[in-house]
Amino acid sequence: MVLTRRKLGTAGLILLMLIFMVILSGCGKKSNAEIVPGKVNVVTSFYPIYEFAKEIGGDEANVTNLLPTGVEPHDWTPRSKEILNTSKAQLFLYHGAGLEGWVPNFLKGLGSDAVVKPVEVSQGVSLITAEGDDGHHHGEEEAERDHHNEGSEAEAESSHHIDPHTWVSPKSAKIIAENIKNSFIEVDPDHQADYESRYAELAKKLDDLDAKFSTELAGTNKKEIVVSHQAFGYLCRDYGLTQHAIMGLSPDAEPRAQDIVALSKTVKEEGIQYIFFEELVSDRLAKTLANEAGVKTLVLNPVEGLTKEQEKNGENYFTLMEKNLQNLLLALQ
Repeated sequence: MVLTRRKLGTAGLILLMLIFMVILSGCGKKSNAEIVPGKVNVVTSFYPIYEFAKEIGGDEANVTNLLPTGVEPHDWTPRSKEILNTSKAQLFLYHGAGLEGWVPNFLKGLGSDAVVKPVEVSQGVSLITAEGDDGHHHGEEEAERDHHNEGSEAEAESSHHIDPHTWVSPKSAKIIAENIKNSFIEVDPDHQADYESRYAELAKKLDDLDAKFSTELAGTNKKEIVVSHQAFGYLCRDYGLTQHAIMGLSPDAEPRAQDIVALSKTVKEEGIQYIFFEELVSDRLAKTLANEAGVKTLVLNPVEGLTKEQEKNGENYFTLMEKNLQNLLLALQ
């Protein structure tokens, strides 16, 4: 039914006009929110890079994260809107090492006139090669090539894949943070001292976290952990632990029945009391294995992103990693 001015009345018309103005105003703000004139506009591919970029960039930067809150990054792909906004920024910071399989096509979509500088922030991290197919192919071929062709060509063509979860270790996270700092200085050298100062504060926190992990995990009786998702290779390498994963490098990679049986045997033989799961993916398999082996479950967070509840509570990389340490200490006692 068409509403005429007579039926709607003057008050109704005013209300409709106000609503229309609010909608227009909201649309304008939303479309321009990602780019702020006078600042270094930075687009990041997922949460840890976003947090470090905000800390280092400070008041000089406007940092936007592509990945929405509560979304697991392995299978996410950007839309045309994200490509458009990124093309207007000065920096696009992505992890690399095969995590974001969408990046090569994303960069092509930016167009030749885009001024944005893409930076692969995992450069310089000593990468881990994991066995077996992860079920998703996170751009492993690009990772092999971009990281100075580590290993032989035969290895690259085998069932070995780069483990992209570097940031879960504070040692690797510090390298990522330094790469972010350097990228800021490159596009905005006038504020180099500010970026250096804020990076130094962040590096100190990462060093302190590293020292705490080293000291406290060195004193545990057990060194074996069972996790739902093979995301803790760098953490285990740097702090003397061994992970047994239910799933592969991707949290959606389906385990085989014999893998579950073998894991259940390992749990019993090693006297493992807890199976770790994570909050952004289903805990079904972790709980199934725990029930089968007669053990409990605990959270071990790969810090790939925040849940909406964590964001609301002001959680960050450091609070989540501290909780990881406490849960590891509980499981390994």
